Amino acid sequence: MIIGLDVGGTHTDVVLLGEKGIERRVKVPTEKSSLFDAVFEGLEQITRDIPSDKISHAVLSTTLTTNAIVQGKLPPAGMMVTCGPGMDPEYFRTGEHYYVVDGAIDHSGREIKKLDEKAVKKAAAAMKDAGIEYAGIAGKFSVRNPAHEIRIREILSPMFEKIFTGHRVSGNFSFPRRIATTYLNASVYRVHKEFFGAVQKTLDKKGIGVPIYILKADGGTMDFETSIDFPAQSILSGPAASVMGSIAFAPAEAETVVLDIGGTTTDMAVLINGVPVLAPQGIEIEEYKTLIRALHTQSVGVGGDSTVRVDQGHLFIGPERSGPAMAYGGPQPTPTDALFVLGMAENGDKEKARTGVQAIADQLGLSAEDTAERIFDQACREILDYAQELVSLINSRPVYTVREALEGHRIKPTHLLVLGGPAPQFAQRLKTISDYSVSRVPQWDVANAIGTALSRTTCELTLFADTYKLEVSAPEEMFHQALKPGFSLEEARKMAEELLVKKAIREGAHKQPIETDVLEELSFNMIRDFRMIGKNMRVKMQVRPGLIQEYLQIAEKIKNGEN
Repeated sequence: MIIGLDVGGTHTDVVLLGEKGIERRVKVPTEKSSLFDAVFEGLEQITRDIPSDKISHAVLSTTLTTNAIVQGKLPPAGMMVTCGPGMDPEYFRTGEHYYVVDGAIDHSGREIKKLDEKAVKKAAAAMKDAGIEYAGIAGKFSVRNPAHEIRIREILSPMFEKIFTGHRVSGNFSFPRRIATTYLNASVYRVHKEFFGAVQKTLDKKGIGVPIYILKADGGTMDFETSIDFPAQSILSGPAASVMGSIAFAPAEAETVVLDIGGTTTDMAVLINGVPVLAPQGIEIEEYKTLIRALHTQSVGVGGDSTVRVDQGHLFIGPERSGPAMAYGGPQPTPTDALFVLGMAENGDKEKARTGVQAIADQLGLSAEDTAERIFDQACREILDYAQELVSLINSRPVYTVREALEGHRIKPTHLLVLGGPAPQFAQRLKTISDYSVSRVPQWDVANAIGTALSRTTCELTLFADTYKLEVSAPEEMFHQALKPGFSLEEARKMAEELLVKKAIREGAHKQPIETDVLEELSFNMIRDFRMIGKNMRVKMQVRPGLIQEYLQIAEKIKNGEN
């Protein structure tokens, strides 16, 4: 059996999946001030009276790192950068504790300026005096030659608890994005480490010694131990859970917008023939543009518990959430309260819901029923408008899915796939007011936790080969090897695949046939004095996001309504 746990803004959902499908499901309230408590309570309830040897592993989707960034509550982290000519790294400053030191590597990996070790030590001392415990290091062409980053790490290691190097967090180019990516890993490290320790302690106390995985932004998983070295990979794992919880139930031959309507936000994504659209360069969150591989998702501040108010005669919904709906003891009217007034929701206090909606109605000069209709209708229309914005944004750039680049493709969705607590009510209304065909995900209220549980391990790798220097490297894996003359692109592809499969198994992938894709394959002739002296090759590969093969029958049982 597998545990899937998704921490949402309103509820933490936990499922136990087995041969029968959903063996057990639990919902506990998520309190922003005590997210750990929600996780612990969910794990406690889902594992009660279950023998530990019956559970194979647990997969967690967490909002902790995302919330820390969005709320501006990142612990202080230091950043040390080497650059060289052609670019001013001050443009990419990440914060107060940001230091640029002399030293440069060129595009071919050749050192063109020695590292100023005195400046490194001086900057390190300044960070230490400021109480910094975690630091990142990024060099402009460190993916070609990480020597300067490695040397800086050696100098800093005795002084700091954890250090992240740019060549390890991503093998991609784009120096500004690698700086931001490295910095975020350092910044969210403490939050993620505390979460890791607390979850591990809880399971140990219960005697459950199962492997733990984290859902990443690309819809894949990595084991908890690996996540400690790449904590920023957990950013936006919540929206990724929405996508993974829906792909088994999307129309096979249609372009679909996924709408996960929660209490606080609606998370959106696009599927092309059941395959998620990818953010081509990486996550963009707040002011940070990163190289963190991610599904193309968008979160908007319209949900079931969004605060409803009137300002100068105009009705506004969200983006704030003051608490649960008034029907459940909250302080302000919400779209959920409107559903109670319309007779579309139950198991709450209908009179309290009506009181809240009536207060809005009095300001608009309408009846409570007409106001409830207007609130619900406006919430649905705003969600549709945001969905169109997402489609337009995706179409403004080259379109990528997790499988391939679609040259010149423009997305034209025809279907809406809805999940989340109020999915049945919203799906019905969205179908009425739009031209989309609409369906809801089976087990819509815990679909995120199901998708989290069923996601498989993913990873990527970039391999560089230089047939003039006769060397090959994969910086993310700290791999470097001499080559024999005549090394070909085909051999580079085979070597990259072997390294990638080993990486995937190390990070928790099952030792079954592992699906790999070539994302990029380039070979350039190197010319000197009008003659070719060698080839410069780059091969980028991935283990594709998807569902665990041996558990696909669980999704099929859920789809067929067997539980």
